[in-house]
Amino acid sequence: MNSIDKLSEIFARFPGIGPRQAKRFVYFLLSRNGDYSGELVKAVQDLKKEIIQCSECMRYYAKNGYDSKLCSICADDTRDNSMLMIVPRDIDFEAVERSGSYKGYYFILGGVVPILEKEPEKRIRIKDLEFRIQEGKKKGLKEIILAMNANLDGENTAEFIKQKYHGSTLTFSTLGRGLSTGAELEYADPETLKNAFLHRTK
Repeated sequence: MNSIDKLSEIFARFPGIGPRQAKRFVYFLLSRNGDYSGELVKAVQDLKKEIIQCSECMRYYAKNGYDSKLCSICADDTRDNSMLMIVPRDIDFEAVERSGSYKGYYFILGGVVPILEKEPEKRIRIKDLEFRIQEGKKKGLKEIILAMNANLDGENTAEFIKQKYHGSTLTFSTLGRGLSTGAELEYADPETLKNAFLHRTK
């Protein structure tokens, strides 16, 4: 396998990127000067050096020179301890936080559970979530907001989590249908997310 095919294969593993787009990326890199490729390589290397994962919500964040194991959200004791919003990915967290409508804490699930998945525990951070919920209950956690994408996999994931906690004293809610069916949180505008949060269902 030559270097073009090898790099195309790597790009094709990115979410939403097919073989044609992957190859376009490779030819784009070939058309740039050497400085561009060097900057790209350095940026990828720096990513692993400068970005760490929060031990509480599991999201990735920049260290910015301090050694805390908690991101700025989890370290903020002015936020609402009674609510924990579960989102599939970091980019979904960013979309919700940008809307400015939610002041509780988060947990990044790390993915979703597709329908007919035989080993759902391997697709999401369910053990980390269980620990986070137990710790949250000690601090007054009362409501779990399942902020999943408005599609079949998102709904299946929400149902899987609710079944895990069947009989729990916690309240489980889902975002209101300000989100149209099939919509992904990542692409929802702040006003839509605000209404979805305000009109969540329990």
